[in-house]
Amino acid sequence: MSLITVLCYILFVVAAIVLIVVVLLQEGRGGGFGEALGSHGRETFGVGSKGINTFTGWTAAIFLGTALLIHVLNRQAAGGLDLGPDAPAMTATPGAGDAGAGAGPAAPPPAGQ
Repeated sequence: MSLITVLCYILFVVAAIVLIVVVLLQEGRGGGFGEALGSHGRETFGVGSKGINTFTGWTAAIFLGTALLIHVLNRQAAGGLDLGPDAPAMTATPGAGDAGAGAGPAAPPPAGQ
């Protein structure tokens, strides 16, 4: 794994944890985790909800961005799959899984049956 991939994984996990906590701190219809902390939960991001909503949006964007970046980096490291229009068609050989190791395709049934 490259250093960039490791850093992306670390940022991804930190963003996930922060996103969970921030969503729980948001004020909903019934108190939520912010009410459990009392006045400290409400004062964390100020009186208005604009700050916490903006912070949640940025955290979610970082979370999704790192998820996509991790996917792209892992795809490149594995060699990737090119399923473009010029890619050869992948077909399964009937009976290939049933045959012994190194055996060819199954013989056709005899004529007349």
